[in-house]
Amino acid sequence: MALTNLRVAVRRTRILPRWVRRADAATGRFVNRRHTHPMVDRFWSQLTSFADRGVLWWTLAGVLIVTRRRRAGVRGLASLLGASALTNLIAKQVFGGDRPLLADVPIGRRLPKPPITPSFPSGHSASAAAFAAGVALERPKIGAAIAPVALGVGYSRLHVGAHWLSDVVGGLALGVGVAGISAVVVPPHPDEPELPPPTGDDRALPASTEGEGVFIVVNRSSGTSVVRADPLRVISDRLPLAEVRVLDADDDPRAAVRAALARPEPPRVIGVCGGDGSVSTVAHLARQAGLPLLVVPGGTFNHFARSAGAASVDLAIDALQRGEGVRTDVAELTFGDGDPITVLNTASVGVYADFVVRREQLEGRWGKWIAGIIAAWRVLRRSEPVTVVVDGRRARVWSLFVGVGPNDPGTAAPLQRRRLDGGVLDVRVLHAGSRVRAAASLAFGRRTSAVLRWLRLLPQRIDMFTATSLDVIVRPRQGQSPGFAHAGEVALEASSEASADHPGPGYRTRITIEPAALDVYRPAMSR
Repeated sequence: MALTNLRVAVRRTRILPRWVRRADAATGRFVNRRHTHPMVDRFWSQLTSFADRGVLWWTLAGVLIVTRRRRAGVRGLASLLGASALTNLIAKQVFGGDRPLLADVPIGRRLPKPPITPSFPSGHSASAAAFAAGVALERPKIGAAIAPVALGVGYSRLHVGAHWLSDVVGGLALGVGVAGISAVVVPPHPDEPELPPPTGDDRALPASTEGEGVFIVVNRSSGTSVVRADPLRVISDRLPLAEVRVLDADDDPRAAVRAALARPEPPRVIGVCGGDGSVSTVAHLARQAGLPLLVVPGGTFNHFARSAGAASVDLAIDALQRGEGVRTDVAELTFGDGDPITVLNTASVGVYADFVVRREQLEGRWGKWIAGIIAAWRVLRRSEPVTVVVDGRRARVWSLFVGVGPNDPGTAAPLQRRRLDGGVLDVRVLHAGSRVRAAASLAFGRRTSAVLRWLRLLPQRIDMFTATSLDVIVRPRQGQSPGFAHAGEVALEASSEASADHPGPGYRTRITIEPAALDVYRPAMSR
C-alpha cells in the first residue's frame, strides 16, 4: 500500500504543472484556515455523503421521471454513468495522485471513512457535472437550477479535505465533456411530447360559458408548477361568473364544498384547483352529490388532471364551456368499518407511503420539492420492508401499489393511470430485496425500468395482477408506522395496537373498483 501511494504521488508530480500544484496548495490552505460554524461543516459533509454512489442524482432523476421529464432524467443518468465509468476505470488509473493530508483538515470536517482511491479527477465532481449538464441539454431551466447543487458537491470535496482544487476542476470538465459527447451521439429533444390521454367514452355534460352555476375550490397550498401561469387569473378572465373559494392554509376543502351544496340553490358543477389530494377530496363530494367535476391543475404533479386530458387550465375551461366530458372509474378505499374514501389514481403502502409521511413532516420548512428530495434520501437509507396480507397471502414487501384501471406493465409504481375505464384494479407487489434496487424500480418509468431490469439493476420479483376488489392487512414491525397513501397524502397511519379484526398491531383495509362512477370535464379533442 505504501509503495502504491508513493507511486501515485510521483505520477501526480510528473503530470501536473508546478503552477497547478501551487494553486492546489494555496486553495487547500485557504479553505482549511477558514473558520466555519459546525452546522456549516455538517451541511457540506452531508451533501458530499448524499452524493456518494450517485444517490443524490438517482433521487433527482426519479423526481424528474415521475414528473414527466423522462428524457431529462434518463439523459442525466446516462451522462452520469458514462462519466463515472470514465473517471474510475480510466482517468484515475492514468493520472492518479495523492489526496490532501488529513492532518491539514480540521477535525470537524473529516469524513468518517476517508477515500483511498487515486485523487485525480474527482468522481463526485464528474458525476455531478455530467448529470446537471445532461439534464440541461433536455431541460435548460431545470439544468440551470441543478447546476448550483452540482457546484456545491464539487466544493464539498474541498471542504471535507477529500480532493485538491485541480481534482474538482478536472472532474467538472470531464463530466461536462461526457454530457456533450452524449448530445452528439443522441441529439437532445427539449420539447418532450406529452403522452396521449387515457381512453374513456365521451359524455355530454352541463356547459357553462362564463362560469354560471360553477363553484370552484382553490387550494394554494397544493404546490406549484414552475411553468404554469397563475390559474386564478385565467379562471377570473374566462369564467367571470364562477364562484371561486380560495382556501387558507388551515381551511378544509370538504367544509367549503359541503356549505355550497347545502344552499337553497346549490351549484350545478363542482370544481377544484389544486393537486391530486385536493382533487380526490372534492371528487368524493361530487360523487355523493351526483354532480360533474371540473379539474383545474394547480398542484405540483396533477396526475389525474393529465389523465383526464386537462393538462392546463385553459384545456379544462374549454371543456366546461363546451360541455365536453368523460365518465371515469374510481376506487373506494375503506379502513375497517369506516366510511369509504374516493381514490382516483393509486393507493399504496410501503416505501412510497413512508416517503409521503417524511415529506409532509419537512415541507412546511423546506417546501415540497426540497422536502421530497430529503425525504427520498432518508427513506432510501432507513426504510424497512413491511409485512402485508393480501387476500390471505402473506408477504414482506417494499411496496404494494393498487392502481385504478389498467396501467403500463413492468413498473412497480404506476403513479398515473392510462385508462379512465376498464373496471379493474391494477395491483403491483414489489417484494423485499435490495433497498437501492427497490428505490430505483419505484422511481423510473416503464422504458427505463425495462432497460435497467435487462441489465440486472432492478429486482425481478414484481408480482402484477388485476382484481375488482382487494383485502389488505398491514402488519408493521416494532417501531414501524407505515400508512396507506393515496394522491400524495397518507390516508391512515398504522396503529401499534391490536384491532378487533385481527390479533397483533396493524390495520385492515379494503379497496374496490367502482366503474363509471364520476363525470369529469375533458376536451373531446384530447382523445
